[in-house]
Amino acid sequence: MTCPVRKENVVELQRAEMRMVRWKCGVKLKDRLPSKELRERLGIDEIALVLQQNRLRWYGHVQRKEDDDWVKKCIEYEAEGPRPTGRPKRTWREVV
Repeated sequence: MTCPVRKENVVELQRAEMRMVRWKCGVKLKDRLPSKELRERLGIDEIALVLQQNRLRWYGHVQRKEDDDWVKKCIEYEAEGPRPTGRPKRTWREVV
């Protein structure tokens, strides 16, 4: 199972993706072409959308497993004991 991806990580991935897309298209940042147009040239989707699709694919895979499978049990597991102070971290289920 994977942990939820933080927003900062998604932003870093998007920046790296666009650097590679511009490099692949032979376009400089100064040319000021829209990212959407460059992605259409290469026929690729935005990285955030790909991450979401992969998360949903994995979730569907786990949901189809038998109820006694350890992976499915991990999704439904609730940690015991007191919670730490502060805002709780996002769970994988909240992200999906």
